[in-house]
Amino acid sequence: MTGHGTNSSLVAHPGGTPVIDPGSDHPAHLEAILAAGGGRITHILLTHTHRDHLTGARPLGRMTGAPVCGFRHSAVASFTPDIALDDGSVVAGLTALHTPGHATDHLCFLTAEGIVFTGDHIMGWSTTMVPPAPDGSVRQFLDGLERISALAPSLLLPAHGAPISTPETCIPALIAHRLSREDRILAALRQGPATLDNMMRRVYRAIPASLHRAAELNLLAHLEKLRDDGRAMHDHAVWRADAAHGDSPPPREPARPAP
Repeated sequence: MTGHGTNSSLVAHPGGTPVIDPGSDHPAHLEAILAAGGGRITHILLTHTHRDHLTGARPLGRMTGAPVCGFRHSAVASFTPDIALDDGSVVAGLTALHTPGHATDHLCFLTAEGIVFTGDHIMGWSTTMVPPAPDGSVRQFLDGLERISALAPSLLLPAHGAPISTPETCIPALIAHRLSREDRILAALRQGPATLDNMMRRVYRAIPASLHRAAELNLLAHLEKLRDDGRAMHDHAVWRADAAHGDSPPPREPARPAP
């Protein structure tokens, strides 16, 4: 589910070269990063701790002596960053933006020139997977999209897929896609109470069996948001529309200002 793999980025900085998302621990991949770094790698930055981003971090750290930097509350119990980052932390000229939704410890990284390394929050080949709580949140994902949009970035560099040169159209399209999916889920709920499995078959009618589990998790994350918004109800493994509020979306709070 990573498209053509994970993009590892090296960023020019007067004090050295940070690497964002070292990705795989495949020896040839790590050697390619070393060669591109030209002996100047100073930091290893993780957008989040999913294994396709994390696996190469410690091996690359041992090869370069560079510290591994990640969000202060790691989503992986066995991993603690050498340098703990918070929202607004600045490291090697990059500002960390805490953007949970796809993962609780997800960070994007903003350059002084207005380029955002978006990790998996915004991808270049597909909309990202948003899992249910406690690992993910559709509301936090949407808040993060609005926050990045408010920065008016000049370029988005995702961890999967090609660069995105039109953030001003890409980000609103991603928000519209999620809200459209929410409308489809509400329409399916109005057909009558259903279990998660039945809801998945109502909403995702023509997906291969290999993607059923991912679709179910994504659906559950949306249902949790609708429940928190007072537009859906959950009772003994059965979901139903909230008759009083199902057609009234709550007002959205503005995204947090950029640090």
